Amino acid sequence: MHVLILGGGVVGITTAYQLLQDGHEVTVLEQEKEVAESTSWGNAGMIAPGHSFVWSSPAAPKILLKSLFVKNQALRFRLSADPHLYGWSMRFLMECTAEKARLNTLRKHRLATHSQSVLRDVVTREAIVYDRTTSGIIYFHRNKTALETGIRNMRLLESDGQEIRVVDADEIVRREPALLGSRPLIAGGILCPTDETGNSSKFTKALAEIVRSRGGRILTDTRIVMIERSGNRISRVLTSKGEFTAANYVLSLGSESPLLARKIGLSLPIYPIKGYSLTIPITDPELAPKVPVLDEHNLVAITPMGDAIRVTATAEFAGYDRSHKPSDFAFMMNVTRSLFPKGIAYDQAHMWAGLRPMTPDNLPVLGRRDIDNLWLNTGHGHIGWTMSHGSARIIADLMAGRSSPVTLNNIPRVAA
Repeated sequence: MHVLILGGGVVGITTAYQLLQDGHEVTVLEQEKEVAESTSWGNAGMIAPGHSFVWSSPAAPKILLKSLFVKNQALRFRLSADPHLYGWSMRFLMECTAEKARLNTLRKHRLATHSQSVLRDVVTREAIVYDRTTSGIIYFHRNKTALETGIRNMRLLESDGQEIRVVDADEIVRREPALLGSRPLIAGGILCPTDETGNSSKFTKALAEIVRSRGGRILTDTRIVMIERSGNRISRVLTSKGEFTAANYVLSLGSESPLLARKIGLSLPIYPIKGYSLTIPITDPELAPKVPVLDEHNLVAITPMGDAIRVTATAEFAGYDRSHKPSDFAFMMNVTRSLFPKGIAYDQAHMWAGLRPMTPDNLPVLGRRDIDNLWLNTGHGHIGWTMSHGSARIIADLMAGRSSPVTLNNIPRVAA
């Protein structure tokens, strides 16, 4: 069966791979000149079930309100003329109860854990090289009270099978010697030893070449103009390079997904949340971090990535604006420099901003809705790299009529 996949980011390419494994003919359409050049390019690189906590928590409304007046908030809300922002934001706020946050976090964690298992199978089978680290991720806190709160919160994931280890500052420095000079700033932390990292874009490009080598078609520089619907089916997709038809279609366009879906009568609860990242060359590997860390006080993630580090921070409710300026990166740059003052070429930092396709409950939209031959695999938010492989496998299973290792009732909005 021929399947046309709309979107060549990590979600679209992993979907193509899993469908190809099941014997389908696949074609991927991607508007950029290469795959994984948009949101999949500049993420934190963390495959982190231990980072599955949803943003729609009881603390979020106060943080968003404060961000209107105070800079350097982890979540930032920018006033906009876009009515979709306010409708989405109201749905987001409705998810910010303690009970909903707990349930959504567990659902997200189960998908993330399944996804990591699928990724490991793929890496073993295909021997893909992508700057992988498997030393775990350290989530550290700067004061005792925050550490105690962080440990209590992490017990929720531990109850769902996540391995965690509470570590003191000395143990953190032993695992990451480049933090020795920053030892007074660290009260302690939590190590998730099974969390890992890797370059999402490098992985996706390598997987795309495997898809091509096995007969899959990946057409880049191909902008999707329109999806045409006839009754309960998609009839064709119009692009800058002509029209395409298939037996089944998969929508994996991230933040662009709701824009196209509206044209065929589907309302998807997805809105773009802008994230920022820095990619900074390493000049002295002995002084640069070798273990990924997340500064929980400042919500700055720092990931070793080959001969560079990737620094990510900030979630800005700013619509489809991808623009950025040096001042947007000053806070995260200062935090990173204070932790790792040497061995990194801060004056050569590459600045990037991209759009995370967020849903109000932070869970992806998976399955079908009203249209028999359109499958949805989109809306993966801030840990799309983590959840992409499991989501792709779920779509392949659903399309084949198979049950999934992940109970679908635990992932809202999945409809067969």
